[in-house]
Amino acid sequence: MKPENHTFSVSEFLLLGLSEQYEQQPLLFGLFLSMYLVTVVGNVVIVLAIGSDPHLHTPMYFFLANFSLTDLCLSSTTVPRMLVNIQVHRKTITYAGCLSQIHFFLWFIDLDNFLLAVMALDRYVAISHPLRYAMAMNSQRCVLLVAGSWVVTTFHALVHTLLVTRLSFCGPNVIPHFFCDLVPLLKLACSSTYVNGLTLILVGGTLLIGPFVCILTSYCYIALAILRIDSPKGKQRAFSNCTSHLSVVALFYSTAIGVYLCPPSSSSGGKDRVFSVMYTVVTPMLNPFIYSLRNRDMKGALGKLLRRKTLSLSTFRI
Repeated sequence: MKPENHTFSVSEFLLLGLSEQYEQQPLLFGLFLSMYLVTVVGNVVIVLAIGSDPHLHTPMYFFLANFSLTDLCLSSTTVPRMLVNIQVHRKTITYAGCLSQIHFFLWFIDLDNFLLAVMALDRYVAISHPLRYAMAMNSQRCVLLVAGSWVVTTFHALVHTLLVTRLSFCGPNVIPHFFCDLVPLLKLACSSTYVNGLTLILVGGTLLIGPFVCILTSYCYIALAILRIDSPKGKQRAFSNCTSHLSVVALFYSTAIGVYLCPPSSSSGGKDRVFSVMYTVVTPMLNPFIYSLRNRDMKGALGKLLRRKTLSLSTFRI
């Protein structure tokens, strides 16, 4: 029976990974396993430290805990599957598994983007309007900002996933990537990807640029507010509250914008793989260090958490 246009004949895809050379696989496995373990431990410790210290139950750290959780989920969407493929020497992924990976990857990368904008807005209110901060960033509004980010990003990921299901895959099934990314997958479709490409550029571009513009605008007002501070020490204190966030923003957008705004016909697989490693593996691994090492409150909370765990272990041994 001849398949209709909306059906597909390809039941699985072949992921080429980061390297096709067999002798490099053990090195890649060890490297990415180490980076993933550091990512998991770092982000879990950040969430536990914030949750266990009442002094950190503020909007800024509430957003940071959600950001760390999202980073953990983002890295877990791609890295474990890649490690399994390297270990078992089998690089295939089912059609359903590919769709699931695309959906969750888009969801968490978008959520990272939105939370960075929310955190910039929080810093703007704290520095530009300190007297109204407690009222403006109350607990209900903070929950609404995070919940709204989850809803919008879930819908965006679902739209792209559903658009992929209408495509036919009847030819090559090789994806030159280490996970099922949307852009390389569109190149394999036998049917027209015009709607998918248009949605990727218009909707995806808007959801990427919108939060980025929000971040830029927030920091423009923050800079003006800092310049109005008379005390040099006050200026330094205000700026130090933003340095960690600015570092993460620079790291995230320097790798993500090029991939997301490239249409499917002009995007190179090699460049995508390098950039994807940066914002799916390297960035989630570095973020806990950026926020903890450059933040006195976080270092204090981490020290308390470590002492509490050490004391618990000592008591248990006794």
